Amino acid sequence: MPELPSRRAALRGLGAAGLLAALAGCGVPAAYVPEDRRRAPDLSDRDRTLAFSNWPLYIDTDDEDEESRPTLEAFTRKTGIQVRYTEEINDNDEFFGKVSPALMNHQATGHDLVVVSDWMAARFVHLGWAQKMDRSAQSNVARHLDPQLRSPAFDEGRLHTVPWQSGITGIAYNRRALGREIKSVKDLWHPDLAGKVTLFSGLDESFSLLMQGNGTDVTRWTESDFHRMCDQVENMVRKKHIRRFTGNDYTSDLGKGDVLACQAYSGDAIQLRADNPDIEFVVPEEGGELWAESLLVPNLARHKANAEALVDHYYDPAVAAELAAAVNYVCPVPAAREVLAASPDQETARLAENPLIFPDDAMRRRLAVARDISSAERPALAKRWNAIVGL
Repeated sequence: MPELPSRRAALRGLGAAGLLAALAGCGVPAAYVPEDRRRAPDLSDRDRTLAFSNWPLYIDTDDEDEESRPTLEAFTRKTGIQVRYTEEINDNDEFFGKVSPALMNHQATGHDLVVVSDWMAARFVHLGWAQKMDRSAQSNVARHLDPQLRSPAFDEGRLHTVPWQSGITGIAYNRRALGREIKSVKDLWHPDLAGKVTLFSGLDESFSLLMQGNGTDVTRWTESDFHRMCDQVENMVRKKHIRRFTGNDYTSDLGKGDVLACQAYSGDAIQLRADNPDIEFVVPEEGGELWAESLLVPNLARHKANAEALVDHYYDPAVAAELAAAVNYVCPVPAAREVLAASPDQETARLAENPLIFPDDAMRRRLAVARDISSAERPALAKRWNAIVGL
């Protein structure tokens, strides 16, 4: 399987997204769109198409034809709806900058359905740029959505968003080269790892796991918790204990042995282990972050009902299982586990037992969905974090 790009692209500064967030935090109302102004006339009945934008390599493909996407083709056969599928989302902030001028000026973006990380989905929801979905037309979502992902703080009840895939932020390390286990975030600061540790550069990617290492309840963290964590990380940077801050290129560092331990995503860890069985992934004893990347329907989308039908298609356990087997992230449809377990292919069936795809109860008790950073908090917190990354 090819290496997947990061599903949680780094926040590289405030940029257009930070500016709008700051404006919203200061009470500037121009960007916000109330619920009753988000819909456009829906052409779904007479125009059986939809425009769906996703990240690269984030869907199943045919082994013999990489342009073929079996689960999308099955949807078209079942519904007659043709999907214009594009892999144009390479960075959350970049995509936000692309569509924000239209959305803040109450114009259509040309997208019916998009996938962004939940911290970015939070911005869309807070700005009123995501439409409420019709759950009465989404029986699979209502029945099969993972209970742990049903009501994030930014979108209570998941009225405007639905997880596409989920994942865990934890620690990956080379057990053989290190010569010991890593069980805790605090283990990253052990002297034998000096200069051999990397952390994520993105604020939204990094902060939760590091706060959890300090015993913080990340579902209701405070700015004091944040700055305490930053003090600790800054101290380690100044001591040159942290080799560098990374995006998804941490996988290369770990694979080559340039680092021995790092913040990591569960889906990447599965692929890394396939190439190097000495690589271990651990959810620290203090806990790990459960995150999601979510589908949403932007304002003024012209094929909303078609988009909602596609979302519900991916919550059919059989379809969800096919997608999970391809991308190896945490499946937001627990019922897909039984489908995979019944597969006659032993390798596929083994995926059902992988707790990084289907977390068991013991692991779930150690996972938390972090409170997102509010628009009012973001400028100051991003400034502090980016200053540390830039040391």
